[in-house]
Amino acid sequence: MTKIIGLTGGIGSGKSTLAKYFNSKGIPVYISDYEARKITEYPEIIEQIKKLFGAEVTDGNILNRAKLAQLVFNDAEKLEQLNGIIHPEVKKDFQNWLKRHTHHAFVIKEAAVLFESGAYKECDSIITVIAPMQTRIDRVVKRDKISVAQVMERINNQWTDEERLSKSNFVIENDEIKHALRQTDEILKKLTIR
Repeated sequence: MTKIIGLTGGIGSGKSTLAKYFNSKGIPVYISDYEARKITEYPEIIEQIKKLFGAEVTDGNILNRAKLAQLVFNDAEKLEQLNGIIHPEVKKDFQNWLKRHTHHAFVIKEAAVLFESGAYKECDSIITVIAPMQTRIDRVVKRDKISVAQVMERINNQWTDEERLSKSNFVIENDEIKHALRQTDEILKKLTIR
């Protein structure tokens, strides 16, 4: 049976970089945020979101992600409502994806909100990526071209590193990429032995 290894970490921790590294080693990686983004392009999902948040979150039949983000990232209740639409669809999509990868000993499920969404319950082991707070903020400001305040809003809507680590089997400290890759290789050895 194919094992599911959860890969998570706060925004800007570097989990996407490490997901690519796992994939370069021949391990199938499911990128939850990428798949969720595709799912929010489905007309029936856009319609549900529009019903919940109003027509102002769409431009015609296209979801206006910036407007939606403004609405939900400052409001935990609205974020929970949005996640109530998206997370079940991502779960179904992941199960279909997993069926195509059953010949592998394990797969990686990368998700920023692995714990918050409840998806961790499907995982056999969990890897959490951590990085110093200032490093995370700097990475996200540069990558997403948003303000420090906007980054902090997103960070505050996620579990803390301490909360994630309390439920994790492995940790990767991503303060320097070479160090993080060495840790990743060590974890790979342990997962391969299991």
